Order: sequence, then C-alpha cells, then structure tokens
Amino acid sequence: MQHSTRNRRARAIAAQRQTSILTPQRLALGLGAAALAAWAGAAQADGYEMETVAESFDSPWGIDFLPDGGEALITEREGALKLVDIDSGEVSEIGGLPEVDARGQGGLLDVAVHPDFEENGLVYMTWADADADDNTATMLGRATLDTDAMELTDLEELHAAGPYVDATGHYGSRIAFDGEGHVFFSTGDRQSKDFGPDHYSQDISHDLGKILRVAEDGSIPDDNPFVEDADASDAIWSYGHRNPQGMTVHPETGELWANEHGENNGDEINVIERGGNYGWPIATWGVDYRTGEVFADTPPENPNTIDPVYWWDPDHPEGFPPSGFLFYEGDAFSDWQGDAFMGNLAHEYLGQFSVEGHEVEQTGRLLEDEGWRIRDIAEGPADGFIYVLIDDDDVPLIRLTPES
Repeated sequence: MQHSTRNRRARAIAAQRQTSILTPQRLALGLGAAALAAWAGAAQADGYEMETVAESFDSPWGIDFLPDGGEALITEREGALKLVDIDSGEVSEIGGLPEVDARGQGGLLDVAVHPDFEENGLVYMTWADADADDNTATMLGRATLDTDAMELTDLEELHAAGPYVDATGHYGSRIAFDGEGHVFFSTGDRQSKDFGPDHYSQDISHDLGKILRVAEDGSIPDDNPFVEDADASDAIWSYGHRNPQGMTVHPETGELWANEHGENNGDEINVIERGGNYGWPIATWGVDYRTGEVFADTPPENPNTIDPVYWWDPDHPEGFPPSGFLFYEGDAFSDWQGDAFMGNLAHEYLGQFSVEGHEVEQTGRLLEDEGWRIRDIAEGPADGFIYVLIDDDDVPLIRLTPES
C-alpha cells in the first residue's frame, strides 16, 4: 500500500461520509473493488502440513519457547501457565502464579522468556489485575522459573498500566524485548466509546491505549519520550492505540512492529516510532460499530498522526482482527523467510504477509478450513516450525511443518 494509493482512498472515503456497513452493492464500488481484489488475492497457502503437539488447553493466550527450543510456555486465560515438552507432548502445570481477573477479556495473558533466560531464569507476563473495587488494569510482572520444581519464585509486579477502570476488555498485553535492556508492552483503550480528542488513547497523562517501555526491572528509562513532561506518563513510548494484540521486533531492522484491532474494520499494522501518535480514535480507517458511519478523519487526513503501513478499509469484506505477530526466520520454510504471520480471530485463519521494507502485502491464508480463531504464534528455535495457539476451550497446540 503506497502513499499514492493511501491518498486516493482517503479522498474516496472523504467523499462518502455516509459510509455504512458492508452491502453487496458497495462491493461494486471502485473503493470496495480494490479492497476485494486484495482480499481475494490472498490464496490458501500450500507446502505445509499440520501436526498436533499437545492437547487440552483452555483459552490459551500466549506462547514462548525456552532457549533450547525443546520446551514452550503457554498461558491460559483463566490463570494457568503450562510447560510443554515439544517432543513428547507432555504438559506440566507451573505453580506460583499471580492472582488474575479473568472476567471478560481478562486473565493471564502474554508470556515472554527473557533473552538471557539461561543465566537469570526470568519469565515476563502480563495479566488483568483488579483493585479493591474490582476495577482493572493491565499488569506487567516477572518471576524466576524453576523448571525442576515447576514453580515460579520471586514474583514481581513491575508496572500497572493505570488508571484502573470499570471495564473488562481491551487489555492489549503483548510483550517484546528490544535486546538493549528494555521491555515493551501494549495496553488497550479499555473499550472506551468516547470518540474524540479526550479519549483515553489520546490522553498522555496515563497508560491506556499506549505502547509502554520500561527497563527490565520496571523502572523508567531516561530516554523515554515524555519523561520531561510533568503532565505525561513517563512509561509511554507511543500512543493513539485501540487494542494492540500482536507486537514484535523486526529481526533485521530492530524496529518495533505492532498490529491492532480497528473499530468495524480499520485494523492496522504499524511500525512504532518513539513518541508517535497512531491516531485512535481521531484518525482511523474504521467506522462506528453501532451506526456503521465514519466518525473521524482517515490517517492521511490528519497530519499529526502516523499512518499504518497496512490497514483494512471499512468496505473490506472481512477485515482482520489480529492477534500475535511473527517475522519468520527459520530454515524449515525457506520460501517464507522474512514474511510476517498474524492470527485472524474473527475470520479464523493464519494470515501470511510479504514484507519489503515498510511495503506489506497479504499473500496467504493458512489453516482457513479449520474453523479456528488464531490467538498467538511462535517459531520453534530448534526446528523452525510454526506453532499455533487456538482461542477456544479444550484445544490442541498445533504446529506447521514442511509438506512431506
């Protein structure tokens, strides 16, 4: 999606300010035809087979591997952490977990193994935390994993993404390390419908609707963008986000990439810049769920916000509610090296995207016939296979292997 295309679409949407929910007639419009062509061009990928690694997971949300690649940690939203032996399929439950609030979309969410786990044994997690009034916030914490005792010890709460609010959705919650001593984690807008400049995501006095950056011990780095602003939250790295549920560092460029859910389409892929405003809800391609109508400028129409590198227009026949984000580096699928993969929740497939610099194109729809909401994905560090979490109860951990 080049800037010229982006501007043409902006003008087209601006000329149709009565945009409504998708109808067959609208697919015949020029704007809808362009989106439909891109959607139809993403073919069912081949060249892979599917294997079951382990079974009986309930609402798994996050997965990460221990360094040798023989074991993986998987969170379950109700509050469990499982250690999976990749070869045998044996599943062990880890003790010592924090208390979580599993109402709505809450619970134990992401898990990320520290890059120096072999030296320090640290595991980072996000979860929905509740205060004494049952208001909730996204919490980042860490603990030391003892694999012999199957226990977490020395649990620390590192940063609560306040304020605590009376809501049980849009926690964000993905974790990423930059390899330079910092931890990024995402927070959602907590389902606020106060669309406008006073929305949570545009308010830099707190942490809602943001991507946050802290040191590995939870302290605030001196070079965070708003540390000199007395009215801003020092933890903010970027703002104007709705609900980022996929985030990763590009293995070649070191850039932080994130995907996020839009409002009735308007889903996005973003390259995250220090101090950047990503527009929600004052600049978006989405339309109001309640009315189907446009309520904000498109990103190119607002000079104070950063455009996504890829997005889904409101007339798109599906949209792409994303979760999980992986740049594939392995040798098992050599033709896929450098491609991005993201789970599609509502439309139940694993999306594949070619990436050249900041030029992104959807090229594949994997697992499309399985009827699975894809929650998270990970690349096995030892085998290069792609491991997939399914968002449901009593589901398997599956992996994609090369076609034999």
